[in-house]
Amino acid sequence: MSDDHVYLSLAEGHEDGGDARWAFGTGFEDPLYGVDTAVPEGIDTAEFAAACVALGDDALVSAQRLAEWCTRAPELEEEVALANIGLDLLGQARLLYSRAGQVDGSGRGEDAYAYFRDPEEFRNVRLAELPCGDFAFSVVRLLVLSAWRLAVFQELSVRVQDPVLSAVAAKGVKELAYHRQYAAEWTVRLGDGTDESRRRMRAALEQVAPYLDELLVSAPGFGIDAASVRNEVTAVLDQVLDAALLALPAVEPLPGAGRDGDRTEHLAPLLAELQSVARALPDATW
Repeated sequence: MSDDHVYLSLAEGHEDGGDARWAFGTGFEDPLYGVDTAVPEGIDTAEFAAACVALGDDALVSAQRLAEWCTRAPELEEEVALANIGLDLLGQARLLYSRAGQVDGSGRGEDAYAYFRDPEEFRNVRLAELPCGDFAFSVVRLLVLSAWRLAVFQELSVRVQDPVLSAVAAKGVKELAYHRQYAAEWTVRLGDGTDESRRRMRAALEQVAPYLDELLVSAPGFGIDAASVRNEVTAVLDQVLDAALLALPAVEPLPGAGRDGDRTEHLAPLLAELQSVARALPDATW
């Protein structure tokens, strides 16, 4: 199977987004223009806000890791692509944090969530906070996280009661379709490449595999069925890895969950760098 067959198949259902190879988050269209921002009746506001923050944390931490590839990517084109993906995720985090502050009644803005919480308060999945490693690891992690997040956002865009989150998810679907396609392209290229690139991809899969259960077993919140997300993600990974002549290794799942507050040793240094300026100048405006 050629690379293009994989990408075209994965892009099915996203034709309305235009060119799936572009980072859609760089546009200027406001996804909330004309959307009713009133909180719908019947929503458990505390639970809803917590789920928004968790998805925002996933995006913020992932964006920070992707930013670490600036000046370090294998080629300038890949540096730009990874930076654009990171900016997409940063935009998603901002919208999710803002909605959480509206829904929970606290009025907290996006900066309060991003810069003025300690590591133990974050609820991102642990895979997002692992160090970048080599390019193969970052590609595999991006494939897994983008495939999972796309499946979640597809559900959110049509099932969630909140029109704001539905609009945020609809915009995110276009962005995440590109993220997944980009990662799939590199997975096939490296997996079906040289002996060295294949070795590195296999090593990356060994590193990522223990964190898969955290994504695929727990419900993502908002009433979304975990089984539907799991089936979608598993099908995508099987398709891409088969084309790449790779396979997920059989490993023991890592106990615990980032959603429950379990953290790796890597999050605190990441946040220290991310939050340093805001905490040094807490009253500054930007």
